[in-house]
Amino acid sequence: MMIIGLTGSIGMGKSTVAAMFEEEGAPSFNSDTAVHGLYAPGGAAVAPVEAAFPGVTGAGGIDRAALSSRVVGNPGEIKRLEAIVHPLVRQAQMMFLRQHRDAGVEFVVLDIPLLFEGDGAKFVDKTVVVSAPADVQRARVLARPGMTPEKFEAILALQMPDAEKRARADFVIDTAVSLEETRAQVRGVLDALRKQV
Repeated sequence: MMIIGLTGSIGMGKSTVAAMFEEEGAPSFNSDTAVHGLYAPGGAAVAPVEAAFPGVTGAGGIDRAALSSRVVGNPGEIKRLEAIVHPLVRQAQMMFLRQHRDAGVEFVVLDIPLLFEGDGAKFVDKTVVVSAPADVQRARVLARPGMTPEKFEAILALQMPDAEKRARADFVIDTAVSLEETRAQVRGVLDALRKQV
């Protein structure tokens, strides 16, 4: 089974591309979705995160806005949070991989927003970066509810520049095209990988 690491900066279309890989028979593990589960009532991250950041949980599990206000802009607090959450996400990832390996799946996708910024790249066989021009990215992100130019800039500051991600990738998928053209690129990646197996 080949493990594809999928990444891309905010607003590049990563979720759309992950869904296309799924449709082409490559199941996708989404780290953000895993974190949502860990933060939900009864989730494995709730107690340790509350212990580290008292007052950030409620009836709905971890209050992401309250937690965000405690850690954003504070690298030390972000590191503390990551030390709790990352091992739990990695555990969920390992279960996902085991399940699909046992099922004889050909390809799986690990959708990891900070693939290159963290140590995620060492757990994958090939990397795919989803990319679009900066003006397209900006327009997409600023169209999101509650997003501001300041928030967007703060998020970008935490992410490796797009050009650097593209340079490190095994494959780049350009999403500034139609959905059909994007899907054709996804199929092209899988075809190329089949030839390498």
